[in-house]
Amino acid sequence: MVHLYTGEGKGKTSAAIGICIRAAGWNRQICFAQFMKGNDTGEVHVLESLPAVTVLRSRKNFGFYHSMSGDDKAELTDIHNEILDRILEIAESGKCDMIILDEVTYPVKWNLLDMEKLQRLLEMGKGESAGKMELVLTGRGAEDVLSDAADYITEMVCVRHPFEKGVKARKGIEF
Repeated sequence: MVHLYTGEGKGKTSAAIGICIRAAGWNRQICFAQFMKGNDTGEVHVLESLPAVTVLRSRKNFGFYHSMSGDDKAELTDIHNEILDRILEIAESGKCDMIILDEVTYPVKWNLLDMEKLQRLLEMGKGESAGKMELVLTGRGAEDVLSDAADYITEMVCVRHPFEKGVKARKGIEF
């Protein structure tokens, strides 16, 4: 089935990591792919230490979208498409029980990945492949192509956040 964690609140990646850990605890094979993120984060350290989890992400931090140059966007698009190619290869091999596309809503919205490749992956959860692989998607502002594919949709709502009072992201809590 396809899971979508979206909305303006905190916890989308954390929810995806929770289901990842649960699946790994039952010896399922997971491919955890992060889009848009290249910075050092605590969750990646732990996930990379789990034998059941394959982590795919950019090793370069491009910063926020609004501050990227055209060349940065082109390079990041290439990286995202390489990640999608690898995910499709893993999915088609049948050796993966769960694929997590963390922050995938952003490259969809900003055209920073090949939508045909993503659509192929979304369709793998239907038809003959249905029930063989869970697909987990995260990110704010999910486009219809993602929400229409989802079996589960959870919207995170921000009621209060320390950022509103000027508190910056904290190591070990927000990253």
